[in-house]
Amino acid sequence: ANSSSKLRKFKIYKYVDRSGNLNFADKRKHSGFKRFSLGKYRHRGRPRGIAKGKVLGYEKGKRVYGAIIRNISNKFGVSANLIHAVINTESAYNSQAVSSAGAVGLMQLMPATAKRYGVSNRRDPIQNIKGGTQYLRDLLKLFNGDLRLTAAAYNAGENAVLKYNRDVPPYKETQNYVVKLLDFYNKLEKK
Repeated sequence: ANSSSKLRKFKIYKYVDRSGNLNFADKRKHSGFKRFSLGKYRHRGRPRGIAKGKVLGYEKGKRVYGAIIRNISNKFGVSANLIHAVINTESAYNSQAVSSAGAVGLMQLMPATAKRYGVSNRRDPIQNIKGGTQYLRDLLKLFNGDLRLTAAAYNAGENAVLKYNRDVPPYKETQNYVVKLLDFYNKLEKK
């Protein structure tokens, strides 16, 4: 038997607990565990089921979400351009985006961050942008307005930045993220 038929025989069950944490098991531990299939992930390009929504990109994203972002920006005192830069970097304006780490929506909120800011539906664009913007506001305060550290903390978590003496952690992903986000933000600021 080839490896793909072996995979088909192997059963995996998935359960999402009240905190939004994913749990996997090879046996159904209780009725909340549902069969998980690898089948829908086997094809070229973007995996089906991971990001169902459309990737809009900045121009379309600004048309669709611009007014919402301006209102939330004003409410929480965070630059609309910074919010746009985070959304563009995190999800390219795909409100249904889901990362392999479990972050969801336009601003890729993790379950704990969503809970901290009262976001009950991470896929809802308005709730997601509000929660992500409040998180940005708090990170900006924590890091005295330093955009580099705020971006690093948004990606790796504030504790990672604090652990490395208030500097960008030595994670390649975070370092690339900071450069990409700040490049985009600076382009928006020049417009």
